[in-house]
Amino acid sequence: MPTSDTSFSYIGVLDMFKIGIGPSSSHTIGPMKAANAFIRGLGPDLEAWVERLVVTVHGSLAWTGKGHCTDKAIMLGLTGHAPETIEPAQADAAFAAIQSQGEIRTPTGRLLRFQPERDLVFDLVKQYPRHPNAMRFVALGPDQQVLADALWYSVGGGFVEQDGAGPELAWPSAVPYPFASMKELLALGCGQQLRIADMALANERSIRSDAETFSSLDRLVDVMLNCVERGLTQSGPLPGPLKVHRRAAGLFQALRNRATGTVTLPTDAFDHVSAFAMAVNEENACGGRVVTAPTNGAAGVVPAVLRYYRDFCPGATRDGLRDFILVAAATGSIIKRNASISGAEVGCQGEVGSAAAMAAAGLASALGGTNAQVENAAEIALEHHLGMTCDPVGGLVQIPCIERNAFGAVKAITAASLALLGTGEHVVSLDQVIETMRQTGADMHDKYRETSRGGLAVSFPQC
Repeated sequence: MPTSDTSFSYIGVLDMFKIGIGPSSSHTIGPMKAANAFIRGLGPDLEAWVERLVVTVHGSLAWTGKGHCTDKAIMLGLTGHAPETIEPAQADAAFAAIQSQGEIRTPTGRLLRFQPERDLVFDLVKQYPRHPNAMRFVALGPDQQVLADALWYSVGGGFVEQDGAGPELAWPSAVPYPFASMKELLALGCGQQLRIADMALANERSIRSDAETFSSLDRLVDVMLNCVERGLTQSGPLPGPLKVHRRAAGLFQALRNRATGTVTLPTDAFDHVSAFAMAVNEENACGGRVVTAPTNGAAGVVPAVLRYYRDFCPGATRDGLRDFILVAAATGSIIKRNASISGAEVGCQGEVGSAAAMAAAGLASALGGTNAQVENAAEIALEHHLGMTCDPVGGLVQIPCIERNAFGAVKAITAASLALLGTGEHVVSLDQVIETMRQTGADMHDKYRETSRGGLAVSFPQC
């Protein structure tokens, strides 16, 4: 029989995959959630005394927050907006109104003066040991009296934690198959003769019905694939001073033109996958609707491989898409629990690397791989992203992020193919690679961890 551990904090599929807006899960979605939680946490009685709100962001949020729209996210959060419900156009309009009027309307309807140049501080000096992405929210009353003071952290993938509290995760019930490592998950599967996808589905069933779970999985798949489709139809420049132009639609059209000709190339499938991944990350860069997978900066990898499975793999089914998402989430939860998915904490190995491992595991499962082959696929994908820095040019999620997702998706497919051609037996385990990634991130100089103070971000001449 499966076991039950009431002390286990499970990370479910809807924890790993969140629907939100771009351009960043840690710098946009997380700050919006934290600001929302802070203002709502005041309660109407205390909020009635508030005369001013002051927000200070630190670390990576300060260094690259403006390019990642952290200021916009915080202001929207203070008005009560949430990333999973606000529409991109609505977000733009609400932000413009705050800027032009110099006022924030709180969730209770009160209007407070808010001057971003005074009340939203980007502190480039102070650091907090718990996580580089720290935010301090202060509510001031009459005579500048401090009514509330809270420190929050955006820890990657849209997850937020309040200082003095535990992790955001609060799974309301015990799960039948608790696991904190891939070794434990493989042992459970071996003992119960169950696939990883089956165990992940059983865990989701501990909180909701099959119909609700399948509906949630299908919605995630649909939002991901719709994002690909939108990105393949858009053109023009991305926001910001770099003047980067969208390329996915042009690439996709060139592939369609090539398909009608007499010449086909062996790289045709991979060329499509690259266009799919870039389409998502171009949408993300424009603040569009995306799914953190596991982050916004890496949001293109899983959808691109999902569409590869749907379009290029014979026998692809809706059940296969669901298996893909369940196994990808289970893999991502292990990485998050034992290392990090935050670029500000471990570099891009924790973002695109984790996304590639998740996609590789999901694809291997959807194609009928054994549990050992699924683990091997994830291990190969993550191993070959070790040491990858996070050095966005101009603090924008554009260069090298967009193309990096294309390469992550191609690597994921290659990893799954290699694993499925083997028996699942290999020397280095996924758990060992995850620990290596954690250690590498800890050793990495902070200028290479999403601060735009090192690497490509300073080598690129901005005119």
